[in-house]
Amino acid sequence: MFRLAFLEPRIPPNTGNAIRTAAATGCELHLIGPLGFDLSDAKLRRAGLDYHDLASVTVHENLDAAWESLLPARVFAFTTGATTGYADIAYLPGDVLLFGTEPTGLPAAVVEDERITGTARIPMLPARRSLNLSNAAAIVVYEAWRQHGFAGATGAGAGVIEG
Repeated sequence: MFRLAFLEPRIPPNTGNAIRTAAATGCELHLIGPLGFDLSDAKLRRAGLDYHDLASVTVHENLDAAWESLLPARVFAFTTGATTGYADIAYLPGDVLLFGTEPTGLPAAVVEDERITGTARIPMLPARRSLNLSNAAAIVVYEAWRQHGFAGATGAGAGVIEG
């Protein structure tokens, strides 16, 4: 499955929502520190509801530790500065989908790192700064999973609704 990675997340409910996405899709969630909250934060627990036991969550002390754990793998960095659309990538199981911190996104040094396979963006209307972190991550994870026929899912019909 795919590996969703948040670099230095700051907002507990976003991470809680990502835990739910990981549980619902089977992707791994990798949190790369330093984190802007404690994992026992009530807002994180509330947003994740009862999905914590159903999700694969790994915390890495820093980006170097994450690289050690995640590589070799293709790593796609999601940033508003990219020119490739998120749906224009042919995702492979094991790919790392890397997102930056809520207030600032990924630092330029990370985006330009030689270990980054490519960058991608999610289309938005002009004059919009960014999407919510957990929403953006869910959009990309579901696209990657869709490309693989929602493998393992229930209710993943391939039919078209007409009307």
